[in-house]
Amino acid sequence: MTAGAALAVSAAGAVLAYIPLDSPLRAPLALFFLIAAPAEALVFALRRLEPLARIAASFSGALLIDLVIAEIMARAHVRSLRGEIIAVALISFLLFLAGTGVNNSASDRSRKVKNPKT
Repeated sequence: MTAGAALAVSAAGAVLAYIPLDSPLRAPLALFFLIAAPAEALVFALRRLEPLARIAASFSGALLIDLVIAEIMARAHVRSLRGEIIAVALISFLLFLAGTGVNNSASDRSRKVKNPKT
């Protein structure tokens, strides 16, 4: 339930940042989107880890994604909020797809590993 609310708030932040609408919520919600979208995608992609490790890895990974996107856009001299929103949304979507196991077959997910020592 909390993840769904965070997704809705971050989507509202992306929409407010993308359309030219003057709102006092534009900057805080856009910042929330820039951190929450990759963090949510990484939490989903890293679901095999323990919960605390997954949360720590997802937030540090989200900050890393944001910093790398900002650095690339600054080096290319094309830095804009809309461009960063699109780049973060695209990378988050790709991470979400990687977490769903699109490339894995059903036999890979259902295969049990046998312990040879037992």
